[in-house]
Amino acid sequence: MIPSVNRIAFCTSRTCKFRRDVDVRALLAGALETLGVRDRIDLVETECLISCYQGPSIMFLPGGQVHQVLSEEGLADTLKSFLASGGHPLAPPPAESRRDREIPGIENVDFFAKQKLVVLRNRGHIDGESIEEYIVHDGYLALYKALTAMTPEEVIAEMKRSGLRGRGGAGFPTGRKWEETRKYNRFPKYVICNGDEGDPGAFMDRSIMESDPHAVLEGMILCGYAVGASRGCIYVRAEYPLALRMLGTAIATAREKGFLGRNVLGTGFDFDVDIYPGAGAFVCGESTALMFSIEGKRGMPRIKPPRSTESGLWGQPTCLNNVETFANVPRIILEGGEWFRSIGTEDSSGTKVFSLTGAVKNVGLVEVPMGTDLRTIIFDIGGGIRGNARFKAVQLGGPSGGCLTEKHLHLPVTFDSLQDAGAMMGSGGIVVMDDTNCMVDVARFFTQFCVDESCGKCVPCRTGLNVMLDLLEKIIEGRGEPSDLEDLEKMAEHVADTSHCGLGQAAPNPVLSTLRHFRDEYEAHIREKRCPALVCTDLLRFEVDGDACRRCGLCARVCPADAVAWIKGEIAVIDRDRCIRCKSCIRACRFRAIR
Repeated sequence: MIPSVNRIAFCTSRTCKFRRDVDVRALLAGALETLGVRDRIDLVETECLISCYQGPSIMFLPGGQVHQVLSEEGLADTLKSFLASGGHPLAPPPAESRRDREIPGIENVDFFAKQKLVVLRNRGHIDGESIEEYIVHDGYLALYKALTAMTPEEVIAEMKRSGLRGRGGAGFPTGRKWEETRKYNRFPKYVICNGDEGDPGAFMDRSIMESDPHAVLEGMILCGYAVGASRGCIYVRAEYPLALRMLGTAIATAREKGFLGRNVLGTGFDFDVDIYPGAGAFVCGESTALMFSIEGKRGMPRIKPPRSTESGLWGQPTCLNNVETFANVPRIILEGGEWFRSIGTEDSSGTKVFSLTGAVKNVGLVEVPMGTDLRTIIFDIGGGIRGNARFKAVQLGGPSGGCLTEKHLHLPVTFDSLQDAGAMMGSGGIVVMDDTNCMVDVARFFTQFCVDESCGKCVPCRTGLNVMLDLLEKIIEGRGEPSDLEDLEKMAEHVADTSHCGLGQAAPNPVLSTLRHFRDEYEAHIREKRCPALVCTDLLRFEVDGDACRRCGLCARVCPADAVAWIKGEIAVIDRDRCIRCKSCIRACRFRAIR
């Protein structure tokens, strides 16, 4: 019997692909062909159906049952049983079975129980390439409402009433930006969607563009109507080929159905959108650098004012928001600004999508109401810290964000509360660190990233960040002096105060926040020539602590240089002349007996 299911969504996230070497599309197509139902069930690519560590996964639609793909045989058994049962829930297999595991519905999974899906509501439930499926889920209804029953001023008033603030990092009120753009009577005007997303470990915007591209497109059209623009540009980093394809398909089908182009929905409003692949530079996420890149120039920020709302792309009034901001707009216009403001807090309304990565058990995309505290995100949704390690710090806001400690776990995640604590919302990256992370090395890593990505236009960023990096490397290599900390702090504050753009102004945050909360680690590197986390190899002695050693010989078995001498029942000995400081022995030792 053929069940009511007519689609099977499967995750295409790179995390899922790399976790297991399984081509889910090919396996699904082959299994359905064998069962004789390939032409009756559609296969839909989507993003992040469940927590990343449970991938790759598939979802039966309608119904929403999610299964984890473990093997080719397990997938075939799952499909066969599902079809034979008429689509009824399957009995859970024995623990030792290789059949694919059924994952409970979203409402019963801890990872999703405390989330509220607004931006990600359609993820996995619709085919992102199908405009018809988007329309069935109230797609373009907000656009119809705005064009037929609201003036541009009323649309802007609704956006201001919602309290939506830009989700790209700055947190500027969206309605005010739209109002500012509308007041200029110079044409043409432009609407730009920033899909560059260059933060390490961030994949929020990518997931939205790949799973629900029409939501982004509808938000841009509504913005164009509100501000009086006739042209839109989507700037997407070139490393997102699937997002580029999905958006291209969405634009083509929207034009075909009359939602884009001349005389949109027969209302006399003209608006069209083009895609611009990114130039591969982190600094192009900054609004003015992004516009220079679209114009074919080198992506370098310019000094403001004038603001982009007055003089942006090609010198014309331009309204720029990021992907997540635009994806919120259709729901706000459809449900009303007060509905959106009822979610979150007074100063930070709505929800926020985060990419939760690092030392947590449940890595993946998280959408929670603004004001949700860090403990809930990291321990209730994220499942806490992997293994036997302890929570040490959390870094928010990308490479320019600050690090917070255990005493900040009660902190509600809002724009203002994070800034007051020395961190920032940023685009939504949350990197969790445990006690195996060296905070001096963390500061060095993010400073190195900012040095590599600086456009070099202004001296404080170009030179100051290099001075900071030299000081950090000096400390990590064991050459640090007590005066270096004062010099590092002064230089960080100077760079933050005098750089031209947001990249330089925020780049010192990792250094300043780790100096504030983990100064003892810096001092251990300088005064004791010791790395407490056993990360900085130049400060490791690579010798065995006889009291802690359990004489197991694991260190000897993993050493690639045969530098560990071990006889069964005796304490291992490390030959420092042969040791290459790869830290294989430290990672293998369960008793932390190697210093």
